Amino acid sequence: MAKKKEITIEEKLRALYDLQLIDSRIDEIRNVRGELPLEVEDLENEITGLNTRMEKFNETIKESETGISDQNNLIEQAKELRKSYEEKLKNVRNNREYNSIVKEQEYQDLEIELAGKKINEFKGQIEQKNETITELNEKIKERSDHLKAKKKELNSIMKETEKEENILVKKSTEFEKLIEEHLIQAYKRIRGSVINGLAIVPVQRGAAGGSFFSIPPQVQLDIASRNKIIIDEHSGRILVDPELAAEEENKIKKLI
Repeated sequence: MAKKKEITIEEKLRALYDLQLIDSRIDEIRNVRGELPLEVEDLENEITGLNTRMEKFNETIKESETGISDQNNLIEQAKELRKSYEEKLKNVRNNREYNSIVKEQEYQDLEIELAGKKINEFKGQIEQKNETITELNEKIKERSDHLKAKKKELNSIMKETEKEENILVKKSTEFEKLIEEHLIQAYKRIRGSVINGLAIVPVQRGAAGGSFFSIPPQVQLDIASRNKIIIDEHSGRILVDPELAAEEENKIKKLI
């Protein structure tokens, strides 16, 4: 396998700053979206949860309807039995037989009464569940309308920025390949530890970009010489001289 061509410190600094410019632009694009992708995801998850609840309530209603049907069958059976006992009463031969049949009739009356109570309970449950389902439907509609608006807003932003972002992400990957692995790791570590994601900054007015701590003149000369990679002792960022920064900024503007 061919050995990678050794590049100078200045070339490494330029490549790193180029990468920073590209990644910063990607950050800007993603910041425009803000919390929209998360808001869309949260709304989708909430609607899924509401629909799951709806399905469970509908299942419960079906169970209650089956319960009503079963109880109505029991009532019909009890009525048939009671009717048969009416016929038997016409042919009783003694009091004991009479009392036994009457008790059976009373038992069937109790079965009919109990089944009626259960039917009323099931009907009450169905009514309650239907009220909840109505509320859920209203909530789902409200959340769905909100989701539709959020998706429209997000899609509008995506339409404007997606093409540029895809190009930039591709360029970022290409530039990473030009830089040594340990420098990439350092760059990503610094990016992850600072709020604005700026791992490499130019010296501005004698201080690191975005910092108020002055950089000693000798260190500024070392930075301008581009012979070594210098890290700001206060911010932890890699420093480049303003001339190099301006040159790379113009180059990247033309590139993207």
